[in-house]
Amino acid sequence: MKRLIDEELNNWKSRKERKVLLLRGARQVGKTYSIRKLGKTFKNFLEVNFEENPQIYSFFKESLNPFEINEKLAFYFNTLIKPGETLLFLDEIQACPEALRSLRFYYEKIPGLHVAAAGSLLEFALSEIPSFGVGRIESLYMYPLTFEEFMNASGNSMMNQAIASASFTKPIEPVIHNKILDRLKIFLVIGGMPKVVNSYIKEIDLKACQVELDNIMNSLYDDFAKYRQRTSVLRLQEVFKSLVFQTGSKFKYSNVGGEAASSHPYKDALELLLKAGLAYKVYHTSGRGLPLGGQINEKKFKVLFFDTGIFQRVQGLDLSEHIISDFQTLVNRGNLCELFVGLELIAAQPFRIRPELYYWHREARSSNAEVDYVISNKGRIIPIEVKAGTRGQMQSLHFFLEERKLDNGLRISGENFTIYDKIKTIPLYAASRTRHLT
Repeated sequence: MKRLIDEELNNWKSRKERKVLLLRGARQVGKTYSIRKLGKTFKNFLEVNFEENPQIYSFFKESLNPFEINEKLAFYFNTLIKPGETLLFLDEIQACPEALRSLRFYYEKIPGLHVAAAGSLLEFALSEIPSFGVGRIESLYMYPLTFEEFMNASGNSMMNQAIASASFTKPIEPVIHNKILDRLKIFLVIGGMPKVVNSYIKEIDLKACQVELDNIMNSLYDDFAKYRQRTSVLRLQEVFKSLVFQTGSKFKYSNVGGEAASSHPYKDALELLLKAGLAYKVYHTSGRGLPLGGQINEKKFKVLFFDTGIFQRVQGLDLSEHIISDFQTLVNRGNLCELFVGLELIAAQPFRIRPELYYWHREARSSNAEVDYVISNKGRIIPIEVKAGTRGQMQSLHFFLEERKLDNGLRISGENFTIYDKIKTIPLYAASRTRHLT
């Protein structure tokens, strides 16, 4: 399965001046698969999984000297570790904090050795290591498959080419447009978790995909037990489920525990879910200038769930019933389109950037307006409104454009490429191309 991050990993491999690589993201998004794929391009590949091999901890506790550590690893795994020829992969590294601390010394003492590390709960471990790897470690952020990756994996790369070559003056042929929307419907239903996508490609069976989604959900719930020293498992489960039902709206802790409940336990639970890569905050910005992140209100934010397939299973929706519904009925459920577009916009950012996304909302008695997303591109502010269908007044978008004196905005919907005065319309399936089309 080809991933968009593969090119970035190959670039890292070929650079002479490279740092130790840290691949970050939620559990089961494909981090290990991508590093193993990269490992096939080396003469030697050594994978050390700290959850599977806890006995290896002692190698790092005795010394953080990479030469001594490599000598023990080479002997234990009977694998040569040689700069320029070997990729050393330390997986689930969060299980061994000493191994995390050793990464800076690999960069300083053996810069010619390719060293990569990954883990699904890295943020917790990193927060406990002051000044971790500053200037010595480079991070890449990984997500579930995008729609483009799903199309490539499912044998629809020609449709991707059609999307890439389309424009406002040259929209996609209506028949092809509808066919791509049909593929998008499947993607919205199953989501982008690699195991689920693989199951769909091999069996074309939504029931099998549903089983995989449920297995992933159960493993995530099992992970919550690992956080129990930080917060209540019950609180985590409550917030996790509430994320789904609050998608598309300003997140309120009172919607989780009730008006009388203290928000502090739920704040802690939400922060843990964010650190685990299971959700992303979308902060409110005034949108009056750049950078957008310099104008946020930290008390006002929305939260995006990390995958559309799991999003729907948490709601208890049956995927097979979902797929037989028409596209309009599907996308109108639970702000699914807004979630999809947000995830596509996040994944389309450079892999080295932490997920960043913003929205704008005006709450007033006389005028209540909201723009789903606000992004910047080439020094310009671009407001985005997401519509499931092909109609809508776009009053909030026009209001924002007039108040901020902007030339144009974007509407992402089920409609083909077109332009309405100041509003450029992009099909939902082309959401990741937003910055290329503005």
